[in-house]
Order: sequence, then structure tokens, then C-alpha cells
Amino acid sequence: MLVSDFDFELPTELIAQTPAEPRDASRLLVYDRRDGSVTHAEFRDLPEFLDPSDLLVLNNTRVLPHRLLGRRGTGGKVEVLILSRDGVSCRGYVKPAKKVRPGDCLSLEDGSLTLVAGVLEAGGRGVMRFELQLPGGETGGAAEVEARLLAVGRAPLPPYISRDGGEDPALDRQRYQTVFASVDGAVAAPTAGLHFTPTTLAALRARGIATAELTLHVGEGTFAPIRVEEVESHAMHAEWFEVPGVTADEVAAVRTRAGRVVAVGTTSARTLEASADGERVVAGLGETDIFLYPGRPLRVVDALITNFHLPQSTLLMLVAAMTGREEILAVYREAVARGYRFYSYGDAMLVL
Repeated sequence: MLVSDFDFELPTELIAQTPAEPRDASRLLVYDRRDGSVTHAEFRDLPEFLDPSDLLVLNNTRVLPHRLLGRRGTGGKVEVLILSRDGVSCRGYVKPAKKVRPGDCLSLEDGSLTLVAGVLEAGGRGVMRFELQLPGGETGGAAEVEARLLAVGRAPLPPYISRDGGEDPALDRQRYQTVFASVDGAVAAPTAGLHFTPTTLAALRARGIATAELTLHVGEGTFAPIRVEEVESHAMHAEWFEVPGVTADEVAAVRTRAGRVVAVGTTSARTLEASADGERVVAGLGETDIFLYPGRPLRVVDALITNFHLPQSTLLMLVAAMTGREEILAVYREAVARGYRFYSYGDAMLVL
């Protein structure tokens, strides 16, 4: 199976640059695998398409404000995305990496922090080791640096969302975060969860639909393109996850009442499938590099809430594992024709 088999035409104007307001005003395309039917609704209508016996599984990972803008000593612009941090020692993307030399000091966020550049990792992906420090004259260790980072850091918006200096950092920090986020650790948002509001969650509870939580910290793999021709040859980056015992129990309970496990997002789906022992979910924590695509069917997840994904992406392949490749591409063509908004701040899809 070729990666190019998952390509489709997407007009650039359909790549959402801003989120819907309010969150649950985004559109919802409902695809029913039983008869191939497509229904067009709004996300606030979600409870109408689910049954009281169903279980929604949410990813409660919290996105860290680890994107920073600044300037090199020459005055040129620089953008930094921290992927991991241990005190003041960091690892992340620095752009433009080719113009930054080891030992260079970069001023970030109007002088709030200083980046001392280290060496680039092998592989040509622009990942660098560096240190974050308070600017000259200020004293403080790792705790002070972390406090400053949390104060001035920006939401790690994906590169297809353009701000061109006109962004409202506080607004994006609030909107590029689910309302149920509680466990720090992600470098990107589990975007299917961005559509939920407290009102939506209350409406689901009022209908008798249960929710459960797990954690998968979205990692740097979300930024990595597929660099092979054959789908089966692609290797996923490992990501940290945890499935609490109460969530495993909830999945077992939904099986006894013949309900459906509805994964909110591909991250929840991957976590459930990585934790599966047959159709049973085992509580625990660890790392997973599970890759789901047509031919590797899902064993636990019965339904999926997801956004509209990039062409030739592992996320699209996961959805196709549930629907079939030709079927999902036909649905995407209809979504494009009807002007659905794509990617992180875009509209939603429910696969039944």
C-alpha cells in the first residue's frame, strides 16, 4: 500500500486559521459505516448521534506553551519549539537552524528569556540541544526559568496556521487547549477535543452518555512527515501514555451493556488500541509507537470523533483503518465540496 494512495486535493482556503466561536459551533460530518450515509450537522448536535449506552474516551493531555519567538544577534527572526526540557537544558526545533551556531545567544520574547544554542542532532531535521536562561543581569535557576517560560510562552500552533505577527498569544493559549486538559506534557493539541464545551459535556451527561479519560502526550512525531513510499515501512515516534484503572473498567462495563467505545481523537484511539488485550483494555502506562492503517483493524474503538486531516498523513490512515481507504477519500471529497474547514482549528467528523 502506497502513501500516495492517501492523497487528495485540498484548497488552501479550507485550512482553518482560527477556531470556531464558540467551540461547539464547528460543523460535524457524521459518516455511518453501516450504510455509507453522510449527515451534516453542528458539533453541539453530537449527543443526538450517540446512545446512553455509549462511552466517550477523552485525552486529558495538556499542551505546554513551549513556542517562543525571538531574534538572533543580527536581528533576524527566530522561532523555537521546545520538545523536551530538563531544568534549563532543552531539546527542540530552532528555525532557521542553519543560521544558528553553537554558543549563539538568542533573545526570546522581547528579552524575557535567552537561548544559548548547542549542537544540531544528526538527521537534518533541525532539532537542536540548547539552554534557556534568564536574560543578562537576572539571577535564577530552573524554577525561575520555568516560571518565565510559562508566563511568556505561546501555544505551539502547527506551521499551517499563520499569524504573521498579528496573533493574540493569550487567545491561542486558551483555544489551543481542550476544556478538560489536566495533565501537562503535549507539544500539540489533541484537536478533536477542541470542539467540546462545558455545555456539550453537560448535554452528553444529561443523555446518560458516560465519559472516561486517559492520557497520551502528543509528541514530536506529529510534526514528522512520512518519508517512505510504502505505508507499512513507516515507523511512528513513541509517545507516553497512561490508561487509568477506572477507564479500563469503564471500557469493560460498556461491553457488558452492548454500548460503543467512542474515541475522541486519534490519540485516544491509539492509546486504547495500544492497551488492548483482545477487546479488553488493560490499565497501565508506558510508551507506544502503534501505527494503525487499513489492514490493521481497530479492536477496541467502535466509533471515532476526529478532525479532517492532512493528505498522506498517519492520522488519515488511522481513520481509513475504520472506514476503508476509498470510502474516507470519498467522504473527504464531499467535505471539500461543502466547504468544511480542515486541520487543527477546523471542523469535526464522527465515524459510526
